[in-house]
Amino acid sequence: MTDAATMAATLLKDHRESIDRLDAILVFTLAERFKHTQSVGRLKAEHGLPPSDPAREARQIDRLETLAREANLDPEFARKFLNFIISEVIRHHEKLQK
Repeated sequence: MTDAATMAATLLKDHRESIDRLDAILVFTLAERFKHTQSVGRLKAEHGLPPSDPAREARQIDRLETLAREANLDPEFARKFLNFIISEVIRHHEKLQK
């Protein structure tokens, strides 16, 4: 292997290790987020509140799109990602209300 190929392989390994650490952070962060949304869902169920809050959801999407732009992340991707999370949260909240 040439020096350039060895250097590229080392850089690739370093990037992949960083990606693996970040993936773990994402999973644990999502788990923590869902712990809180489950608590919110239980509160909503106990007090007869609707499982979704469209006004808050819209504010959160706007907020995340702004954060994405600031972080140089595609805001459309951020919106789709948050919409997916919100739909899962609402699904969990609906189950709690039954």
